[in-house]
Amino acid sequence: MDNIEEELTCSICYSIFEDPRILPCSHTFCRNCLESVINSSENYLWRPSMLRLTCPSCRGIAELSATGIRGLPVNFALKSIIEKYNPNDHCGTTKCPEHPKQPLNVFCLKDRTLVCGHCLTVGHHTGHPIDDLQSAYIKEKETACKLLETLSDKNFTGVSCVIKKLEEQMAYSKRVVQDDKNEVLKYFDKLNESLEKKKQNILAVLNDVNQQIVDLYSPLIERMKQVQDEEIDVISLCRSTQEDESPLTFLENIHNIHQRMQALKKQQLVKVHPVVIHPRIGQFLKDKLLKTNVGDLDMLTIPPVQIHFKKDTGNTKTNKFPYFLPLCLFFILMVVFIVLCNQDIELLFKAGYCSYISKRMQLVVNCLCDNMYTVKTAFYKVLCIIQEFIMQYFT
Repeated sequence: MDNIEEELTCSICYSIFEDPRILPCSHTFCRNCLESVINSSENYLWRPSMLRLTCPSCRGIAELSATGIRGLPVNFALKSIIEKYNPNDHCGTTKCPEHPKQPLNVFCLKDRTLVCGHCLTVGHHTGHPIDDLQSAYIKEKETACKLLETLSDKNFTGVSCVIKKLEEQMAYSKRVVQDDKNEVLKYFDKLNESLEKKKQNILAVLNDVNQQIVDLYSPLIERMKQVQDEEIDVISLCRSTQEDESPLTFLENIHNIHQRMQALKKQQLVKVHPVVIHPRIGQFLKDKLLKTNVGDLDMLTIPPVQIHFKKDTGNTKTNKFPYFLPLCLFFILMVVFIVLCNQDIELLFKAGYCSYISKRMQLVVNCLCDNMYTVKTAFYKVLCIIQEFIMQYFT
């Protein structure tokens, strides 16, 4: 089958004959190949009534009519064989991408690629050295073995070495990043542990304060509830007594009601003082905790929360309290002064201390002694005012 295909191949395009035409020298070529030869040749002779073409095989001169290649006779016998042979139906035949109807049946030695006949005559491979497929196959197969040996060498282009270095760098970089991730996890685990511990400490302080509040108010509330229950019981007894028609029973119940009402009047109500809880943990978090460095978090101490009661809801306490200490000091000084004033000042002068006091100071002392009664009276009035103020403050 390969020999038959060789006989049916055009010697110009190395493809199966397409519209075969016979030259006067009996050689057959494709019509398109002959036209390509005429168009590409610079040595053909041209006359108005005659064309001359050199045969590509025997180099004989063929004189063509004015119709050119179309005037050459068709090789019907060869064309019939080609139609029966029909090589286009053979599997494994690859078509030329530039000339879709032409098979790739020639190997270009210059470009080392498969080409068709048209590529050699009118395409980019015109004039290139060629070889048949079988010979090219044998030669290139040996070349492929050498290429395989060369490519198998790990030092052929150094790609393997570069890949190895890149992989090492990637592994190193990944280890560095993983170490940083571990440090981050360890750091935030420790930070979360410190924050959780600090949170539990703060909550414990608040729970203690809450328990103090419960311990303080629960007995008072229970006491007042008992009084309330007694009031409700007396009211209920009073209503039921009004409906009692027996004089004896009515009088006994009324007497009982009066006694219980007297006892209720003697019950002292609990004074409700405003509560101040200091310091506030929310303010502590804003002022201290948020401004504390992470490393100093464990050293941050939680302030004790205390409960204070205000004696007065008005502004009297706040206005009087700043003057309490000065008044106490003034009170002590007045007591000392009164005690000294009760002594006989003239005895001091008789003891020989007059030499240290000027005459002007003696006049002042004498005047003070004369008016001592008035001064003492004024001091006693001030003492009464202070005593009244202290009693009012503590009550």
